[in-house]
Amino acid sequence: MIKRGRNEWCYLIPKNLFFGKAVLLVFTFFFTVQVWSQRLDIGIMRGFSVSSVQFSFGDGEYEFLSDSNLICKLTKADKITLTRQGPGIRFDKNGISMGTYTSVYIHELTKNSCLTMQCLLPVSKKVRKYRNDFRVHTEGTEKLKIINEVEMENYLAGVIESEGGGGKHAEYYKVQAVLSRTYALDHLTKHFKDGFQLCDEVHCQAYLSMMRFTPAIQQAVHATNGVIMIGPDFKLADGFFFANCGGQTSESDFVWNVSVPYCKSVRDTFCIHSKQATWEKRIPQSKWQNYLVEQFGFPLTDSLLSSVMFYFDQPVRTAFYISPHLGIPLRDLREEFKLKSTWFSCYPEGEELVLKGRGFGHGVGLCQEGAMRMAVLGYQYEQILRFYFTGIELFDYSQWAFLRQKSSDAYTL
Repeated sequence: MIKRGRNEWCYLIPKNLFFGKAVLLVFTFFFTVQVWSQRLDIGIMRGFSVSSVQFSFGDGEYEFLSDSNLICKLTKADKITLTRQGPGIRFDKNGISMGTYTSVYIHELTKNSCLTMQCLLPVSKKVRKYRNDFRVHTEGTEKLKIINEVEMENYLAGVIESEGGGGKHAEYYKVQAVLSRTYALDHLTKHFKDGFQLCDEVHCQAYLSMMRFTPAIQQAVHATNGVIMIGPDFKLADGFFFANCGGQTSESDFVWNVSVPYCKSVRDTFCIHSKQATWEKRIPQSKWQNYLVEQFGFPLTDSLLSSVMFYFDQPVRTAFYISPHLGIPLRDLREEFKLKSTWFSCYPEGEELVLKGRGFGHGVGLCQEGAMRMAVLGYQYEQILRFYFTGIELFDYSQWAFLRQKSSDAYTL
């Protein structure tokens, strides 16, 4: 029988669905092979209106094809340029035209090969590296659509490096691996209408994949292979994160008007000595007053309220400025005045308003600098995730999918 964990997760599944360890293991093996052998389609360079891009050797071997016909193979000295030209894609190898095609497929001949890429139009000096295969199509009347067909582990390594950088503790990278894997699996249809699954921008997950720190990150991805984060409702959990909470994370409804049951406010002493734990900003009082009056009808005629317009003390995180009945959300003030967080207090000084704040980011979920410090202090990635997310469980994706499916089948009988 399937063994119950510390938090008794088995109660979620009817007893008659537990077929025995052997059946589950067989299913897990085949399901895992099916899921993790599939590649993700990631739209890359989506922050540009790319009309020309250059590919060059990174590692391994590649061939370029169109309609299953070989155009050429890539050598270490080659520069392949693809440029939108009318309804097609002009293919240049080392400055020599090799024809125009409706689409180009770039196939690796050795496993985990990588290419170096640079956007030429618009001009960009940034060079990126990506593993596995690519497809290039026309998009609109002038652009190219570039899709990276990438294995899950390679994608996650690229995301973790793009989001967290190098030089971090292995346990922190494991935390990011679980969050990024869970997000990817929960949003595979996000860009369905665009012809791929996820993009490389931050509204999905940043995926710049420079691969400068890949070995340590890849080890963390491999160590958490298949691990995902599940919420109290037994669904994939959104692993929200931000830079620094300043000592306390935020309730989710303070920021988004939506209560996320596993994102409760927690006291966090791990990040308070980090460089982004505190901040200060000065704003003209007239600018602050005008905004409060014009946007929220702040009652200047009320002598009591007008006298405290510039005085606000926030010892713990809250949702509104001065008083909830005024209806001035702190998130709106943060956006309008480009504040690092909503956790601040303020007072007047001369003709300026002095804001003294804590933290950097929206404050919901995982505090990155706090998690980094926990990893250095010896906490395991499971402990770090459970500290910031309330009531979550960590599952192997294949087992979770199996249990979800069987539970669904049972309740539809």
